[in-house]
Amino acid sequence: MVKIRVIRGKERDMRALRGTPLKRFHRDFRRKHPIQHDIAVVLENVEYPVNVGSIFRIADAARIEELILTGITPTPPNPTIVKVGRNKHKNVRWRYEKETSKPIAELKDQGYRIFALEITEGARPYYEINWPAKTCLVVGHEEHSITRATLALCDDAASSHVRSGVFIPLWGKGLSLNVHVALAVAVFHIRYLGLVRNQSDSSS
Repeated sequence: MVKIRVIRGKERDMRALRGTPLKRFHRDFRRKHPIQHDIAVVLENVEYPVNVGSIFRIADAARIEELILTGITPTPPNPTIVKVGRNKHKNVRWRYEKETSKPIAELKDQGYRIFALEITEGARPYYEINWPAKTCLVVGHEEHSITRATLALCDDAASSHVRSGVFIPLWGKGLSLNVHVALAVAVFHIRYLGLVRNQSDSSS
């Protein structure tokens, strides 16, 4: 078992936190590091319940403002979503809309900018984006991606005349990541930027 030294020179076992100590750990961190970005997520035709359940768990962990399921995306109480998501659908504000265009229009009215997590012509890597205070990420079908109609509704990630998406760079032979993995990378990067901003504000 790995051991660590405390300031007074005594040794103690390093143990994973569980139960109340774990809850207290996360609560204290949240108090010291308030959220800087409102993030909404739109799932367009994300077909597989395992992915949807995983996204519910990510949405809870990252404290997403709203998760919107559209098209053929399955919804709770689908048993796979509930199991994989560990009942996090009960903690996340979510809704279902048949057409993707409706919630995107509503989010724009609320001041959100809409970004397609998609490799398109002129797409920019997620770490180069100047993420606004109100950000919506759109992800699409596991094989067919985001529809052209929805891409046309998204904001440009690059300064060009081409509707461009946001992508996660890859160094292997694979051409893409699982949809919930790609979403997690982008979402937690945005949360990390909020931590950096908090530290900058506290030191100034």
